[in-house]
Amino acid sequence: MSKPIVALVGRPNVGKSTLFNRLAGERLAVVNDIPGTTRDRLMGDAEWTGHPFYIIDTGGIDPTSAGKTPLSVDSADFIEDIKQQAFIAISDADAILFVVDAISGVTPADREVAEILRKMQKSVNGEWYPPILLVVNKADSKTFREGALEFYELGMGEPHPISSLHGTGTGDMLDALVAAFPQDLDVEEDDSVKIAIVGKPNVGKSSLLNKLVGEDRMIVSAIPGTTRDAIDSHLVYEGIPVTLIDTAGIRRRGRVTPGVEKYSVLRSMKAIERADVALLMIDAVEGITAQEAHIAGFILEAKKSTVVVINKWDAIEKDSYTMLAFSDRIHQDLSFMDYVPIIYISAKTGQRVDQVLPLALKVQEERLARMTTSTLNRIIQYAQDLHTPSQAGRVFKMYYGTQVRSDPPTFLIYCNEPKLAHFTFVRFLENKIREEYPFTGTPIQIVFKKR
Repeated sequence: MSKPIVALVGRPNVGKSTLFNRLAGERLAVVNDIPGTTRDRLMGDAEWTGHPFYIIDTGGIDPTSAGKTPLSVDSADFIEDIKQQAFIAISDADAILFVVDAISGVTPADREVAEILRKMQKSVNGEWYPPILLVVNKADSKTFREGALEFYELGMGEPHPISSLHGTGTGDMLDALVAAFPQDLDVEEDDSVKIAIVGKPNVGKSSLLNKLVGEDRMIVSAIPGTTRDAIDSHLVYEGIPVTLIDTAGIRRRGRVTPGVEKYSVLRSMKAIERADVALLMIDAVEGITAQEAHIAGFILEAKKSTVVVINKWDAIEKDSYTMLAFSDRIHQDLSFMDYVPIIYISAKTGQRVDQVLPLALKVQEERLARMTTSTLNRIIQYAQDLHTPSQAGRVFKMYYGTQVRSDPPTFLIYCNEPKLAHFTFVRFLENKIREEYPFTGTPIQIVFKKR
């Protein structure tokens, strides 16, 4: 089941980031601890009463003009930023936490956000979607909790007074949140191989999809963000049913702060959750950017298989070494995914587009591959002979291993003490496994268990 995405929306300084940290808790540190991933505090994992979900902090809007003159909460520029923030969140999230400040009371900016959210909600089977919870933060005292009733004037339903700093009231708020989650988040199950086309706006995702399906399903334009919604295309390739998931960019309206474009990652997240294989598209002219690194990091966290697609290769001046140098750079920037294949195409001219689906399906085959127990234990013994970790005089020993699942390949290894398996040794063991069988484009999991 796909995990819901919950977005925190509200004006600056209401405590969205503090609430984000409380909801994400220790899980945020786990996300940041993956070596090589370029991450910021945009996304975190959260869970309440057995309901896992993603939490998105839409904070970071700087209410200043060019970093000099502060803008009032009623200024046109600031209101435009709030509109853009709310637009992105409500377009991509499955639920919204509208955060306001109990100390400040109702402000003009709060009213503006409430009006935007109210207009953008849609009625689905008599229910408003996405559901919005009004969260009155900084209600640290009885006086402020009682004063939260004034926020009824926003017309956003019952206020939920909390203190994100101390945790007061967050339990009741989370109970209401998980109860409001849509019940039909899953798409209808089918046996097709699901391939998501992901990347930042204007890298050619829609052009590639048009070439793959052989018809102009998508509006293709040089204006970033022409595509608004994720659209599925179904086809059969050499007898194999395939679902192509094209993800939208961001439509820019008026003035948008420089960091806003990163929120297109939300749409990529939702597509990746549904996919078996992700086609990570990169503009050959621009090269890899922080946004692709964000998306790659999420693909890794979601344990999905990957093909890196370098588009607009026809626009590059090249010699016999250009492709090799470009591949080295990609593997350097995505060092945490050095097992992924890279293909160079031009969606515009059709160059090598016919190789994209065969490569993606090959990667899917690798995702389902299994290694024999005897082969795995031979690799374990060989790796242990070459490199034995130790800590405080204790030597790490592996006794036995087996592949317990595929999709993705997962190996369970019994040992004397899992804590002695340093990250560098885990990577070393993974490399030895891939030398025997590459599992091309697919992450593998190694789980150590004390015997």
